[in-house]
Amino acid sequence: MAEFGNLVREHLTQVEKHNADALNNVAELFLGSIRAGGLVLTGGAGHSLAAVAETFYRAGGLACVYPLYHPDIQPLHGGRASTSAERLTGLADEVFSKVELSGNDVLVVFSTSGVNPYPVELAIAAQNADMPVVAVTSSPANAVAPRRADTTLAENASIVLDTLVLPGDSSYPPEAPVTAALSTVANAFLWAEILARLVDKAAEAGVEIPLWRSSNVPGGDEANQRYLDLYGPRVPQL
Repeated sequence: MAEFGNLVREHLTQVEKHNADALNNVAELFLGSIRAGGLVLTGGAGHSLAAVAETFYRAGGLACVYPLYHPDIQPLHGGRASTSAERLTGLADEVFSKVELSGNDVLVVFSTSGVNPYPVELAIAAQNADMPVVAVTSSPANAVAPRRADTTLAENASIVLDTLVLPGDSSYPPEAPVTAALSTVANAFLWAEILARLVDKAAEAGVEIPLWRSSNVPGGDEANQRYLDLYGPRVPQL
């Protein structure tokens, strides 16, 4: 449908313009972390885990990503249970405590509402470890979401990237949205924007960025083995 396609394109254009300065700042943050041998930790719960999956072990993606994960926050392991789990206090600390930090790491947390304990406490745990936090969230959704933690994700972030999605996430039909959630599209778009800017900045600085190649192209497996050897001992999920 042309109308929906135009709606998505217009939304992403708005997201890009709104976050232009913040995207540059995140790319600089990533570049500094990579140069220092750090990892980029990524976390989220529920359908925000789709964004975490987008960051990890995929063609063209950063090889130095450590995905933060617990089965209880994955809807495929139980839809209602995952909703309950992201509202639990203490689960984020359990997940975060398993990471061996380098002192040069960065945390990216995806959460559209930004109000549940799991994403908020991930950000707080990183702050307590003197780690920069990038929040990928929605200010319109956050404004009306019921508070389930003492603070919000955005309030505990060093840099905020705003997906600008409407409360409830649906986008269509425009006059009374009931379907076609945009958060996953916006999250993936912002992540790709970071990587594109990171590659440009790295080229200017003469820094090599560790990027995965597709395993389904000639030489892909061989190229990836270098990063499996380098990051495998530090990222158990590899």
